[in-house]
Amino acid sequence: MTKYLISFPSGAMVLTDDEFPIVVAESHAVIEEAKAAGVYVFGGGIDEGIDPVLVSADGTVSRNLYPGSDLTGGFTVLELPTREAAVEWARKIAQACRCSQELREFGLDPAS
Repeated sequence: MTKYLISFPSGAMVLTDDEFPIVVAESHAVIEEAKAAGVYVFGGGIDEGIDPVLVSADGTVSRNLYPGSDLTGGFTVLELPTREAAVEWARKIAQACRCSQELREFGLDPAS
């Protein structure tokens, strides 16, 4: 089985105050469905109130991040048998969140 990252940047989710609680409930329902199916690994959102830092090999901490590494929004990691199954789960999450989802496949590290 392969692990998949399903995610969206925070700017993709544009909701009214009335829509927000509905989207929360519907997205949590999809997560509960994934848990019941035994495919949920973990998920959450990037805390955008805490600035990311770059840590070098010598332990130096810098606010100078890699170009293009802007990471915001929410994510879910699922372990699934096929890419087609991952696309279907991404569709369910997109429908619940009211925004398109990016789908990425984790490469297998035999040492992990």
